[in-house]
Amino acid sequence: MDTAKLTVRLPKRSLDFAKEYAREHEITVTDLIARYLTRLQDEKPALIHPDVARFSGILPDEEVDDKALYYEHIERKHR
Repeated sequence: MDTAKLTVRLPKRSLDFAKEYAREHEITVTDLIARYLTRLQDEKPALIHPDVARFSGILPDEEVDDKALYYEHIERKHR
């Protein structure tokens, strides 16, 4: 595997946490970050919930005066 050096500035609290976490899990901070980045790359994009997919596209693209449409509906309903 090709490697490259990277300098990253982190808040001290975050760096201390990373060092402690790595020590507890018997890995290096480099391995911790590499594993995290690999996991991010492997994640599948979230699928759209079927209900959202079913409703997508039902609203018109153009500007709609929803208040006027509502009042027209009420007038027709109560005739």
